[in-house]
Amino acid sequence: MRVTCTWMLCLGVVAVLLPSVAWAAGDAAKGKQKYQQLCGACHGQSGKGDGPTAAALPVKPRDHTDASYMGKLTDKQIFDTIKLGGDAMGKSPIMPKWGGILTDQQIQDVVVYIRSLSGSSK
Repeated sequence: MRVTCTWMLCLGVVAVLLPSVAWAAGDAAKGKQKYQQLCGACHGQSGKGDGPTAAALPVKPRDHTDASYMGKLTDKQIFDTIKLGGDAMGKSPIMPKWGGILTDQQIQDVVVYIRSLSGSSK
């Protein structure tokens, strides 16, 4: 018996077997809204790490427009930092974990928006 793998079947197998690779599509417009609402105070409305509370923080917030740095991060690393918080990822313990506030899809939307700030992808 010959088994053929259609495009849809193969895609489904990949999505099931490799969940860390098969990211849900994100919506940058929705991500921008959440980013400005939750992240802008520290990271700034344009993502440069210059939000109104940034000067008072002991660790300067990450500049998400820095393509050199952001290009070294995977989407999963950014996703996990947002979901689990800075402390869980070896970053600033002041960076809150948003996993209890945002759904995974909303976090993915923010990841896509953050990528748009630096023009990097990974």
